[in-house]
Amino acid sequence: MAGVPDPTGDDVSPAGAQEYAARWARAVRRLGFVPLSAAETERLLLTYTVRLASALRADPFSAQPAAEIGRALVEAHLTEPLMLEWSVRALGEDLVGRVVPGEAAPADARARVAGLQGALAAGFTRALRDRTFAQQERIARSAWQARDEVEQALRDSEARFRAVFTGAAIGIGIADTSGRIIDVNQSFADMLGYSADELRQLNVAALFHADDAAGMWELYQELIEGKHDSVRLEKRYYRKDGTSLWTDLAVSLIRHDDGRPRFTVAMIEDITERYALQQRLRFQALHDPLTGLPNRTLFFETLGRVLETADAGRRVGVCFLDLDGFKAINDSLGHDLGDRLLVVIARRLADSVADHGHLVARMGGDEFVILVDGGDGLDDAVAVAEAALAAVATPVHVDDQQLTVSASVGVVECPALETSASELMKAADTTLYWAKAEGRGRWAVYDPERSARDIARSSLAANLPGALDRGEFVLHYQPIVSLLDGRMLAVEALVRWQHPELGLLGPDRFIGLAEETGLIVQLGAWVLRRACEDAEQWRRRFPDAGLVVSVNLAARQVEDPTIVETVSDALVYSGLPARLLQLELTESAVMGTAGEPLRSLRRLAALGVRLAVDDFGTGYSNLAYLRRLPIHCLKLAGPFVEGIRGDAPETAADHRDERIVDALVRLAHALELWVTAEAVETVVQAERLRALRCDTGQGQLFGAPVPADAIAARLAGTEAA
Repeated sequence: MAGVPDPTGDDVSPAGAQEYAARWARAVRRLGFVPLSAAETERLLLTYTVRLASALRADPFSAQPAAEIGRALVEAHLTEPLMLEWSVRALGEDLVGRVVPGEAAPADARARVAGLQGALAAGFTRALRDRTFAQQERIARSAWQARDEVEQALRDSEARFRAVFTGAAIGIGIADTSGRIIDVNQSFADMLGYSADELRQLNVAALFHADDAAGMWELYQELIEGKHDSVRLEKRYYRKDGTSLWTDLAVSLIRHDDGRPRFTVAMIEDITERYALQQRLRFQALHDPLTGLPNRTLFFETLGRVLETADAGRRVGVCFLDLDGFKAINDSLGHDLGDRLLVVIARRLADSVADHGHLVARMGGDEFVILVDGGDGLDDAVAVAEAALAAVATPVHVDDQQLTVSASVGVVECPALETSASELMKAADTTLYWAKAEGRGRWAVYDPERSARDIARSSLAANLPGALDRGEFVLHYQPIVSLLDGRMLAVEALVRWQHPELGLLGPDRFIGLAEETGLIVQLGAWVLRRACEDAEQWRRRFPDAGLVVSVNLAARQVEDPTIVETVSDALVYSGLPARLLQLELTESAVMGTAGEPLRSLRRLAALGVRLAVDDFGTGYSNLAYLRRLPIHCLKLAGPFVEGIRGDAPETAADHRDERIVDALVRLAHALELWVTAEAVETVVQAERLRALRCDTGQGQLFGAPVPADAIAARLAGTEAA
């Protein structure tokens, strides 16, 4: 069309925008009087269409352009209410897809469209209201001023006022200071379903809605008392037939010349349809479109209101529920079936707590939350969780499919005054994670101490990379001595974290975290290099000691394809001979080794490095496989040695443990392997291990883990002896 702007941009369909504007223009002209030509109307509405599409795509999103368009429609005199209804409905149905292609629409397009709808309606109604009241206020003021100021023109003034009063589109009513209605115009009477004569027999209080009567009469009295000159608000009134209507009400006080109240003038506009539209839009904004349940916005509004109004004895609970394995259902059976399953689950959850009035909301995806307000304690919240799990667990029939699903629930319950909405939901989310980790179809209760441990653990995990960069890790070494003559033959390198706030942390506090985060490879490389450096310093100072340093390798390090290069670089960098380095691997890691990791072990052995199996006897030993590995040493697991007690009378259990150790030592020697016993605590244990021909021992009896300089001092003392 000539003169019509052509929308451009990948995010707006030109043809769709033209078609949308044309349909809009036809609807406007069909529904009421339009002071513009057809071409002018379509050109104007195309401009508005492009603005709405741009607002939908804008980042950050704002509904203000829609409010401005609503006001512009009124300013263009396109004020037919049915036109507004058509415009809001078309905006929701056709903007996404017809004007803005689906692939160009933002992820939250539905919520944005709802915002644009509300803003358009609000802008339209505010502009219409402002224009109407401005006109009426000017009319009323002019009429009364003319009547008071020009006594000679009283008849003419009365005639003009009566013409305005009678012909006004909005309702106008006049009442005395007692509330008795003096006069009303026909619009006022038509709105309320009375005749004008019937209304003149009533008091304004008879028209107040029951829910608002007390407040309205109090406000009327304040107006009469002069506390306000005028008031404006949205209120309900009764019609003659008992139904109610919503109005935009403006009441002004007219005074005598001496300032005494004379009477009141009320102007009312019927906004019932607009109010209903606002309520529908609010419902859409606060409820999940799929299940009809309250959404997270309404849930947090309700929870916030509960917490704000809680007294000292009120308790509040939250059951945070997540379906188990729902993604698999979506992936295997399709999202349509998954959506219908969610609808059934939502209805069941609502029914399961309907008798107690608890709020059930959908938080998104397959997550639901139940607000337990005013319960007597944790038992009530747990009962709600169990009822919810039972409701979910019942088989669901969708089309020809029978689905059996389960859920996990995190339960949090506490005094309402001791929490906030964010704290409550954070605790519920944490507890839900616990329930998920413990298995399907169960609930878990929030434990503040466990949460504190988890938070501390997460803090340690977050600080691990920086700790390595800041040099906060240190090595301690535990002696490994000959059971034959007591000489220190080796030391095991044990990493510690010198935490700036928590002090010296043992490996049980952070090694698991390092493995989970993948930092174990980097940390292990640092431990290896530092241990080799310390060992080389000992070798140079005490060349005759021949002290071997033993370094633990985690399973992920063994699987790392660069492990051979890492070890070789550490030896080259430090200058330590390969024969003085021993690498310890867990039994399970060694026995599960195949492919590239096995080749890596053989390449390490080819370097001349010693390989040891740590904690031997606790895993799933495959002796035939062990025979083919390039292993030099077995370290017997501590529990076997602990069973050889020396501080109590001998028992049958002692003999069994001793026989097991004897068998393991014989096995190792048969395979030409060195044997080290861990956790040696007593002299009796050392003597029995020596009698069983165990080669070396390690434990508190021979020395606790100490810094490198303490090992050097021990070596110096040995040489001096």
